[in-house]
Amino acid sequence: MHYILNIETATKNCSVSLAVDGQTLVCKEISELGFSHAEKLHLFIEEVIQEAGISWSQLSAIAVSQGPGSYTGLRIGVSAAKGLSYALQIPLISVDTLASLAHQVTQNDGLIVPMIDARRMEVYSAIFDSNKQKLRAIQAEIITEESFASISDTVYFVGDSNEKVKTVLTKSNFVFLDAIQYPSAKEMSAISYQKFEEKNFEDVAYFEPFYLKDFLFAK
Repeated sequence: MHYILNIETATKNCSVSLAVDGQTLVCKEISELGFSHAEKLHLFIEEVIQEAGISWSQLSAIAVSQGPGSYTGLRIGVSAAKGLSYALQIPLISVDTLASLAHQVTQNDGLIVPMIDARRMEVYSAIFDSNKQKLRAIQAEIITEESFASISDTVYFVGDSNEKVKTVLTKSNFVFLDAIQYPSAKEMSAISYQKFEEKNFEDVAYFEPFYLKDFLFAK
């Protein structure tokens, strides 16, 4: 059996899961208006290990959401993941944040567009088919009435941008799954296990989050 600790901090949702062979055993998460990642992350990590009834030495790998998303959230999650990977001498796995968000969709038709809010009318988005295979690379884009207009298939939109983008995305084939708001470590389990099986690991010393846009410090 292979136990993998999954860490998701790319959005307001601070989420940690412990999975065995791709199946989530325990998950702890909280989404608050104010980011609580710094206070909650390490507590959640300890709790899922304890509740799963395993020791640290039984972990096979650490997986972390790579982004895009919140600069601060990603830094906190990646720093914790790299520290654990280095200390335990086990592999580090990165998981596409938008892919884990798309994996929450259970509909088996049409296309999936996961979005993460990037302020104003800008979002980080990608396009996946119903099998969760990526059809269009992640990009930062400003949503207008013309966005995704060329798609005739049913399009399922998920993420924390739904409320604002549905005011301009009004085609009849657009479906907004508002219950799916944030990526979760629960959906990371299957993805991280597949990458573990493929030995698709990151270099702990050099791995950095995928910010997509440069962070702008306030002047």
